[in-house]
Amino acid sequence: MNLWLTLHLIGVVLFVGNIITAAFWKIRADLTKKAAEIHRAVKNVMLADYIFTIPGLALIIVSGSRMAERAGMPMSGFNWLMLSLILFMVSGIIWAVILIPLQLKMIRHSAQCIESGTISKAYRDASRLWAVFGIAATLLPLVILYLMVTKGF
Repeated sequence: MNLWLTLHLIGVVLFVGNIITAAFWKIRADLTKKAAEIHRAVKNVMLADYIFTIPGLALIIVSGSRMAERAGMPMSGFNWLMLSLILFMVSGIIWAVILIPLQLKMIRHSAQCIESGTISKAYRDASRLWAVFGIAATLLPLVILYLMVTKGF
């Protein structure tokens, strides 16, 4: 196995693994209805993005670009690679434009929930939107993973 493929697979594991497990722990915390636990979880989701998602993203982009270049893959026309790149950009836009701001709101609102002792509507609203857009931002990389493995067209 070559270095670029190894780096690419590590990036995929970091990226996909974190987006799935972060959602799992955040949902589990929400189910407790304990403000302190929810606050800790949403702060850790953000921290995990910086520790795992962003480095995974960087590894995927650098190694994937290098492997495509070395393989002489066409970067024009419509094929599995171009569709994957489009889906990856859409997922990234959802994450950067919608999910990160929602995570910051959830952190702020959950801190206020600790002070008030109740889970606020503002937190629940932000959390609901995070779940909806998070599902989309998670399913897209899973489709990309399928395309990467099968290289169907």
